[in-house]
Amino acid sequence: MVAAAMPLGELERWLQDRAGRRPVATSVPMLDGYVAAIVAGPVSIDPRDWICPLLAVDADAFNHGGTPEFAAISAVAQHHNEISNLLSTAPEQFGPIYRRKASGGVDVRPWCLGFYAAMKLRLTAWSPLLDRDNPQHGLLLPILLNCVDEHGSPVVPTSDDHVRRLRHRMHADIPVVVEGIRQYWMPIRYARAS
Repeated sequence: MVAAAMPLGELERWLQDRAGRRPVATSVPMLDGYVAAIVAGPVSIDPRDWICPLLAVDADAFNHGGTPEFAAISAVAQHHNEISNLLSTAPEQFGPIYRRKASGGVDVRPWCLGFYAAMKLRLTAWSPLLDRDNPQHGLLLPILLNCVDEHGSPVVPTSDDHVRRLRHRMHADIPVVVEGIRQYWMPIRYARAS
C-alpha cells in the first residue's frame, strides 16, 4: 500500500475535488485529526468503517488497486500507521497537522473537527471521557472547544475563564492530550481486543 499511496498534498486536492460526495475530511488537517482519533480512541474500528466515510468511497474501492480511490485509501492507511507508530514509540514527537491562518497564526479548528467526526463514529464508547464529572474529561477540552454539534451549538460551553485560558495554548496542548487520551483508553481498548 505504501507504493500505491498518493502524497498528502495530492490527497488534499483530491478531497477538495470530491466535495460533492461529502467526504468527512475536506482537508489534510481534518483528515489528520480524524486519523489521530481513530488511533487514540477507545475501540478498534474496521478500516472500511472509518476510511469509507472519511474519503467518501465505497468499500469495494479497497479491492481495486491502481485507482485514485485506492491511492487515497493507501495514503490514509499509511498515515494511520505513521501516527500509530509515532504515538507508540515517540509520543513526544507527535505533531498534528494544523491549518495556517492568513495572519500566520495556527488554526486548530479543522484538525479538531476531524477528531470529533471520528469520535462520533463510536460516541457511546467515548462517553466516559465526555462525562464532565470524570477527572480526565479535561483531556478533550482543547479539542472539543473547537467543535459544534449537529445543531451548530458548541460541544463545550465557552463561557468560563478556565476555558478561555485554554484557547490561548490549545495548539501546543493538543499533541499532549492526544497521548493522554491514548493512554486513558489503552487498558480498555486492548482488554477488549484480548
